Amino acid sequence: MTSLAASVLLTLMFAFSPEARAGEIHIVHCLAGCPAGAPSTNDLVVREIFALSSNDTRKLADWVAYRVTRATIGSSASLERRWKADPFLAKDETLEKADYSKAYKKHRYDRGHQAPLASFAGTVFWRATNFLSNITPQKADLNRGPWKKLESAVRHAAYHLRQLYVVTGPLYDGTKMEGLPGADEEHDVPTGYWKVVATKDGRVSAFIFDQKAPKIAYCDRRARLSDVEARAKLDLFPREPAWPKGSLDKRLGC
Repeated sequence: MTSLAASVLLTLMFAFSPEARAGEIHIVHCLAGCPAGAPSTNDLVVREIFALSSNDTRKLADWVAYRVTRATIGSSASLERRWKADPFLAKDETLEKADYSKAYKKHRYDRGHQAPLASFAGTVFWRATNFLSNITPQKADLNRGPWKKLESAVRHAAYHLRQLYVVTGPLYDGTKMEGLPGADEEHDVPTGYWKVVATKDGRVSAFIFDQKAPKIAYCDRRARLSDVEARAKLDLFPREPAWPKGSLDKRLGC
């Protein structure tokens, strides 16, 4: 175990101690406090490059938070995708590699990264992005189209601004999506996704994507932060209720 991994483990142990519950928990991946409002039964998973709240019922993360910097960015072209169930989660709390079998062939679902591989290819921890707690069933047209282009725009902006904070997650509007054909446990496939990009000074840009939307420009999916929070049922920056204080739209090419 590396010293950094040991530090993360100790942080997690403290986070769930009685002393921590009496005060505030500070996680480097969350800009103004980690999102509030997820079910109390969720598992908080903190890794070296991201944090997430894993939903035991849906088997997917309700939110994933991460920080992109010049140093974390790299090329993912030659990096392998070895999908694994998250070892921090119990077997009945997460999806497994076999659950995604025939998902693309039958429903055109990709294994969609929430914290992107390329945003952390410059670190030794990039393999963690392939844990299935960070993956969701995402339609190929979305994953390979506007979602991918927005991720690239975030990296471009982060390089020039030195760092950006991102929170992202799924949406469920009550419509029943086709499930993963290989899954042997109950799960929910999202009907849409959201992504919010922010800086320390309170500039925020938000986006909402429909799962079945055709390939469109990601800038056409801009949304208000309040709309994302209302649909996701989360308070994304609980320590900064007055945000946003500006926009990152131009920095993101919109």
